[in-house]
Amino acid sequence: MAKLKILNRQTDEETLRKVSREVTEITPRIHTLLDDMIETMRGADGCGLAAVQVGVLRRVVVIETPEGLFEFINPKIIKKSGVQVGHEGCLSLPGESAVVKRPACVTVRALNRDGEEIEVTGFDLLARAMCHELDHLDGILYIDKAEK
Repeated sequence: MAKLKILNRQTDEETLRKVSREVTEITPRIHTLLDDMIETMRGADGCGLAAVQVGVLRRVVVIETPEGLFEFINPKIIKKSGVQVGHEGCLSLPGESAVVKRPACVTVRALNRDGEEIEVTGFDLLARAMCHELDHLDGILYIDKAEK
């Protein structure tokens, strides 16, 4: 495993704003990407990381909260409900935070590293992290949704 360089909005906003492409085949390279993203996220004390944040334009996300470690390939939000409002930060915007309104409950459908379809329902922090990281896949940063 290797720690990857996390892109910073100050120098890499153009890349961070790109839409990531779907993964068409889960290869050993995708497994290595997942492993490296987990190591990078943990090394940066983050709770989520999207592949675009390490310069890989693929729809791959890792999230770790008290509920566990989640690996999502080609994730899609299929259900959301409720509202929560809270502070968010981002590994690509170090030292910054803002108040963002998100759903309180989110269900994501994705593939796992074995290519199996999974569904994960998250509340509170996990729901917020899923929305935040999936936004990255579409070139959206939390500051775009921050309350003024």
